[in-house]
Amino acid sequence: MKNRILLCGAIGAIGMTTQAFAGDSSVTLYGVIDESIQYIHNVGGEHYQLGLQSSNWYTNRWGIKGNEDLGGGLSTVFRLESEFDLNTGKADGIFNRQSYVGLSSKRWGTLTVGKQLDIMQDMVVPVQGDNFLEYFTAPGDIDLADGSTLISNAVQWASPVWNGLQMEAQYSFGGVAGSMSSGSTASIAGLYTGQALTLAAGFFHADNGNPVFSGRGINSTNNGMFGTPVNSHYASASKINVARTGASYAIGPVTFGGYYSYSEYLPDGYSTFSNAERFNNGEVWAYWQVTTAVGLEAGYDYLKSHGDSSATYNQFSLASDYSLSKRTRLYATAALTHATGSNGAGPAQAVIADSWGWEGGNSKQALFVLGIQHKF
Repeated sequence: MKNRILLCGAIGAIGMTTQAFAGDSSVTLYGVIDESIQYIHNVGGEHYQLGLQSSNWYTNRWGIKGNEDLGGGLSTVFRLESEFDLNTGKADGIFNRQSYVGLSSKRWGTLTVGKQLDIMQDMVVPVQGDNFLEYFTAPGDIDLADGSTLISNAVQWASPVWNGLQMEAQYSFGGVAGSMSSGSTASIAGLYTGQALTLAAGFFHADNGNPVFSGRGINSTNNGMFGTPVNSHYASASKINVARTGASYAIGPVTFGGYYSYSEYLPDGYSTFSNAERFNNGEVWAYWQVTTAVGLEAGYDYLKSHGDSSATYNQFSLASDYSLSKRTRLYATAALTHATGSNGAGPAQAVIADSWGWEGGNSKQALFVLGIQHKF
């Protein structure tokens, strides 16, 4: 009888221990499903294009994220995320978006390693118009303002929040034998959030690699850095520098904001262009939370290139969304871009922000989108 009592007590103790540890960790399955009907006027040399387009506002994805409490304010964190095309069901690969693991401390911040978003997505996008709706970034996403850039082989540190201020820093290893910098990226950014005022700034540098050893192309995966005629002529750049800063201010249900970016693409002997290319971009926007369910946003973006090319882009955007529930929204966007001058390879072609009209048109391009988005 005594042995039976001891055995039952041991089993009970094991069960209590398991429950205690299980309560200190969590794993969450999540995702976004985004689908739209899109009309583009002037695209790819054609008069118009009409069809379904997934990932128009948010990239379709599913993922797993979790944490484990290690005690003393320290925990393990991880994320594994995959992207897919809703219209075809096709995925480029398993966990082809973010995939990282790390340690998080309430006192010292969070250190993560793996494939991660460009840190200006966390720090600078909150003061940009696309923090609310689409499309409110520079034509062609030449300044990475869309937040779609993913950096491979990255080590990242995010500070705790100090009286509304948070900082992040990131470095990615290029992986080129015999060279520390070739193919690498480095960035730093900060965000201050007050009661009504939000300020942000960040800087991104990429060494575009030695083409003799690795082939030219920065150590990242992104949806459009060189995917449009706005800057495709500069894909052979030796180094890339991007600086962005901005602010927003909320007055009741209305938030006003703007951001400025400076981007440069520097050549070397392997580049297909000889003079440095530079872009200055400025944008202003306003978002109105009309009701708890309805939002409305308008914005204007001005982009000017100089150096190797001389082009000017004027972009006007208007967007709205309607929340059917906490997880499901309907949205609509209308935008127009006008381009003049030369993009380095020929006449400048109009492209709207980072939209799926990347092929560009003639000097003008218009976009109309109706979509639905569900988060789980």
